[in-house]
Amino acid sequence: MSNKVVLITGGSSGIGKAIGIFLKQKGFIVYGTTRSLDKYSDFKDFSLLELDVKKEETIKKAISDIIEKEGKLDILINNAGVGITGPIEETPIYEIEKAFDTNFNGPIRMLQAVLPEMRKQNSGLVINITSIAGYMGLPYRGIYSATKGALELVTEALRMEAKEFGVHITNLAPGDFATNIAAGRFHSPVDDNSPYKAYGRTLELINDDVSNASNPIKVAEKVLKIINTVNPKGHYKVGSFMQKFSLILKRVLPDKVYERLLLNHYKL
Repeated sequence: MSNKVVLITGGSSGIGKAIGIFLKQKGFIVYGTTRSLDKYSDFKDFSLLELDVKKEETIKKAISDIIEKEGKLDILINNAGVGITGPIEETPIYEIEKAFDTNFNGPIRMLQAVLPEMRKQNSGLVINITSIAGYMGLPYRGIYSATKGALELVTEALRMEAKEFGVHITNLAPGDFATNIAAGRFHSPVDDNSPYKAYGRTLELINDDVSNASNPIKVAEKVLKIINTVNPKGHYKVGSFMQKFSLILKRVLPDKVYERLLLNHYKL
């Protein structure tokens, strides 16, 4: 794998950084991205490029720079994303649009820029980092769930479209991992006058789940397993036993029973 070139969006922190460090240790040529290189002038873990998944010109430049230097791009990991919480009724539409522009449109922009290169190579792998939350509508995280669920579905279509060109596309859905996602997440304000009194308590639970979660190195290890798989399947999950088991329960339980389990978990 020493000559495999990897591009990871959102590689300066959190899950993306963990993946980048791990793959570099395994001998990959790793490029990560950040929206502002000035904030990471001392970053030494792997090569870092300036790229904003909402801006096509930055995407084209970063990919062009990699191709010019390395002659190819073997693996794209669409990791850049933002969190968003709040009652759907009280979440501003422009914040919803921003979340979709990063979490859904962003990976599509990356794919549209990378696929022509991978088709020329007749090879390539794209791993879309989605979320276990994308498999269910979670209270006060419905918009986030929707952005990730949409990416899960569009990947199913892309896999079939790109298959004849030797390009594999797959999803990896993590559960909660200990990262700084809460710091950059948009929170609808907790308003004492809001009819959604439970939101504040639920937000505390959401943040506690992240704070007490596992090391994101587990996501990096799963990424390596996918890379080493000759013909990756469409969907992978990584997370705690209960997070993954919840997806099985969703498939087998009646809707109302599963909904009751979620309501109990979030104390609603």
